[in-house]
Amino acid sequence: MRYDLILFDNDGVLVDSEPISNRLLAAYLTELGHPTSYEDSIRDYMGSAMHRIHELVLERTGRRLPEDFDDVFHARVFAAFERELRAVVGVEGVLEKLAADRVPYCVASSGSHERIRVGHRTTGLDRWFEEGRVFSSQDVGRGKPAPDLFLYAAERMGVAPERCLVVEDSPLGVQAAVAAGMDVYGFTAMTPAERLAGANQLFATMGELADLLV
Repeated sequence: MRYDLILFDNDGVLVDSEPISNRLLAAYLTELGHPTSYEDSIRDYMGSAMHRIHELVLERTGRRLPEDFDDVFHARVFAAFERELRAVVGVEGVLEKLAADRVPYCVASSGSHERIRVGHRTTGLDRWFEEGRVFSSQDVGRGKPAPDLFLYAAERMGVAPERCLVVEDSPLGVQAAVAAGMDVYGFTAMTPAERLAGANQLFATMGELADLLV
């Protein structure tokens, strides 16, 4: 293993949440008078921290989202998670391999700590991620594509950026990893390969990722 730390994005990489959350985000924005398709949401907001959604809507329309937007959206998402959320197929095998090889890993997500925890509890991934392995954009203020979150997680885990590998599925996440001076592998299950062009490697299944992590 040529890396001393593996940093996983959460949504779309550990938990299969992107179809759920982007469906609900598109519906809620449309409900509020900002017509948004599922495809629009994937293109514009996938991998974003909540503040970026507010910023883009304000920039494009000159209108602010309601003050309770985050609370209402998260309530809808968490309710859907309880019904629908699953772990990404094969990801537990990757985590088992890292644990067996004693390779440190963590999660570094644009989502809130509550969102991460709800998703992990629902899917059973919480057993792999104790408190010291969970990092959120809430910890740093600026979400991806800024490198702050990845740099913060690496610092807390005691590993230099150049010894880190990020596993991402969004263009924003790939940009953040590159800006942090880290290698990044891009997961193409939901994102066209050309949108992850800055990644060092691309993979389409968690089985392929396991083979890359040797």
